[in-house]
Amino acid sequence: MATPDLAGVCRECGHVLPAGDESVRCPACASPRLIRHAELNSLTIAHLDCDAFYASVEKRDDPSLRDKPVLIGGGRRGVVSAACYVARLYGCRSAMPMFKALKLCPNAVVIKPDMAKYSAAGNEVRRLMQETTPLVQPLSIDEAFLDLGGTEKLHKGSPAHTLVLLAQRIERQIGITVSVGLSYNKFLAKIASDLDKPRGFAIIGRQEAREFLAAQPVSLIWGVGQALQARLVKDGITHIGHLQHMAERDLVTRYGVMGQRLAQFSQGIDLRRVEPERETKSISAETTFDDDIADPDELKRILWRLSEKLAKRLKAAELAGAGITLKLKTSDFQTITRSKRLDSPTLLAERLYRTALPLLEREATGTAFRLIGIGASGFAAADQADPPDLVDQDRERQKKIEGAMDAVRKKLGDSAILKGRGFGAKR
Repeated sequence: MATPDLAGVCRECGHVLPAGDESVRCPACASPRLIRHAELNSLTIAHLDCDAFYASVEKRDDPSLRDKPVLIGGGRRGVVSAACYVARLYGCRSAMPMFKALKLCPNAVVIKPDMAKYSAAGNEVRRLMQETTPLVQPLSIDEAFLDLGGTEKLHKGSPAHTLVLLAQRIERQIGITVSVGLSYNKFLAKIASDLDKPRGFAIIGRQEAREFLAAQPVSLIWGVGQALQARLVKDGITHIGHLQHMAERDLVTRYGVMGQRLAQFSQGIDLRRVEPERETKSISAETTFDDDIADPDELKRILWRLSEKLAKRLKAAELAGAGITLKLKTSDFQTITRSKRLDSPTLLAERLYRTALPLLEREATGTAFRLIGIGASGFAAADQADPPDLVDQDRERQKKIEGAMDAVRKKLGDSAILKGRGFGAKR
């Protein structure tokens, strides 16, 4: 990919190397972290992904964890939400059952997720992205697509140079690292961001895209899950290169609408635009128990603690929800969801709990559950939450009490003040 006779950028200090500069180290800072590519100045679509985001935030806040394997997640029957790169050396990965991860890495430090903290860090990253370009399409709390087309005059440099400076700002101001993928479309930018992790910067240009893709497994194409991959393999299609030699009409006939994507993506064609900020659909809090729970009183205590967590996340996101959903999973993995719509949006733990409690009481009649969760949707701005209500005249008092509790917790920590109904909850 790299060609030493073309302009380059230093990823360490942002120094621009003029065409013809064949230095192996940056003339300005002596770093070997140089980017060179034949299409360096013409590619505009990027995917930016925070490195092991949850674990990186925890290591930022506790430097003693820096060189230790860290797992973010629940207890024995929970799953790994994030694994730092040290833990990954032992084979740990996200979505792995926690007990399996701890077998692979018994000395790992396990930390329960603090979504409010991660959301705050993610919002800081998002703000820096949006200061770089208005065309930011978030995919999750820690990754997004960016379209930097037309920003050259504003930032006085190519998109590649601007992205280098953005990565530096995130690292310097927020204390976490990111990996960047740069290409001419979203599909390839997303692939590129995974090529050089962590703290990476990889480029896939038009000239090498088709050849690069040919050697990749078909599972690399977005939307090819296990079932479709098994079907493709059964048909003798194991690598993207196999798709490159097949007609689009034949793929559509065989695989329906997905056949068009297989044909186009295999050729490096992706016509999707970067769509700015998508509306948040839902925010939730849930927990998986170490042992199944059938006791209604215990489930109510846990529901209250989850309602408090959800309220904290809503407040951090400055959102209020009018749709409340209770989620339960039985011991045989059957999922039950029950919802109720409020007459006005809320971000109060008390209202969240009181809304979900009757839904729980109708289900908690002796069935053993392995998971319980509560979520909010149908969002409005936080300043529209919990208006005065003639029927519920206690609402203003609830707001004052919860506001006072939030102030104490902000100073002294979440466990500094608790309501009695949460005492003894296992989660």
